[in-house]
Amino acid sequence: MLQPEVKDALIHVLGKAYIADTEEQRIAYSYDGTPGFSAEPDAVVRPGSTQDVQEVVKICRQYGVPIVPRGSGTNLCAGTTPTYGGVVMVFTRMKDILEVDQENLTMTVQPGVTTLEIVQRAEAEGLFYPPDPSSMKISTIGGNINENSGGLRGLKYGVTKDYVLGLEAVMSDGSCIRTGGKLAKDVAGYDFTKLLTGSEGTLGIVTEAVLKLVPPPPVKKTMLALYPSMEYAAASVSGIIASKIIPATLEFLDQPTMEAVEAYAQVGLPVEAGALLLIEQDGEEELVDRHMAQMKEVCEKNHAFSVKMAASAEEAAALTEARRSALTALARRRPTTMLEDATVPRSKIAEMVRFIEKTAAAHQVEICTFGHAGDGNLHPTCMTDVRDQEEMARVEAAFEDIFAEAVRLGGTITGEHGVGEMKSPYLAWKLGESGVVAMKAVKQALDPDNIMNPGKLFAGDTRNRVSLGGDR
Repeated sequence: MLQPEVKDALIHVLGKAYIADTEEQRIAYSYDGTPGFSAEPDAVVRPGSTQDVQEVVKICRQYGVPIVPRGSGTNLCAGTTPTYGGVVMVFTRMKDILEVDQENLTMTVQPGVTTLEIVQRAEAEGLFYPPDPSSMKISTIGGNINENSGGLRGLKYGVTKDYVLGLEAVMSDGSCIRTGGKLAKDVAGYDFTKLLTGSEGTLGIVTEAVLKLVPPPPVKKTMLALYPSMEYAAASVSGIIASKIIPATLEFLDQPTMEAVEAYAQVGLPVEAGALLLIEQDGEEELVDRHMAQMKEVCEKNHAFSVKMAASAEEAAALTEARRSALTALARRRPTTMLEDATVPRSKIAEMVRFIEKTAAAHQVEICTFGHAGDGNLHPTCMTDVRDQEEMARVEAAFEDIFAEAVRLGGTITGEHGVGEMKSPYLAWKLGESGVVAMKAVKQALDPDNIMNPGKLFAGDTRNRVSLGGDR
């Protein structure tokens, strides 16, 4: 519980209605979308303005109270769990779209706006906001920025950082800075916009963002390719990219994931296939038609036994939504679902999928794999039961092997979910010890009291592997 003087100071700033420290509220904000990580905060605060955030931060710094900024709790790396107690800062009162600027093609938003609301508002204005994490219906832009979220359209359009032009952020001393702006070019000093994007709330608290919008593509077409094995699907991915075609979407599902998705969505997926590719292209109609024909040819050359175009916009939308529902579909199989992400070079996708299958068998756990084939981002998903400690130990060992293999193949421990607390023991595998030291120096400079989402990124029990860790 908060010290009485801290609670009184927060009430003075926010009002009693916007501070909650009941057991119910503390439990509700003790966890996010990551199984196995839970810790109750001392209180939950709901600021209504940037000034409110500043005053809360000043109070927390004075009394050494940790602050965990949180969106909708869809985080999958234990990035918003209040491991060190303190206050969870929720932005349900800061959820406005402040401006759509047609002249500069920008949208200015507060952190509590959902991704879907941004996408829909952009469409209503005749514009397009491309980032589309699978949780977009409920995830907030503040969370997207903190994690630098990706999505199905990441191959062609990039990820959240590619659409954040400027930020307003409150730093650990309560000061407020503005970075970037409605500019196509800006090299004045360090790029704090990029530094804060993906910093997981460990350096500052985003209170406003200027987002880039683009003209919408006039045409979009969808195609489904089915394969007897994952190797053929992976060869098609390499073939498509080698043909100098960058699809809007290039997703894959393995056979067990297809079974789960079909049972859930019932869109007619042939569950006997070894793998499928969901391919979308958008742009001018002539170019889209040409690319779809070329990609169909590549798929057929690589032993796809069925390549079909969606017959209607409704069918295309159903297929895309089915892919987005993969986590939901798999979650119905066991009490606990652990969705991970590891990224490898595109040419290593099939090798990595087979390694995941062998690892699951070796550790006697159930893992299905799907993901963004076009950018090599795989989502091995384990169905388990967090109450079974022996099984959870085997799950952790399996994922440790998977992360190690991803790095060995030239990949990374996370492509879009973030490091948070769950993957912090493995950060040095990717960055090397010198890289971690450099990151800690930035953290120390901007948050010397370590009140901004402490315990994330930097683990006290870093895993050591002779072949991966150490200074490189």
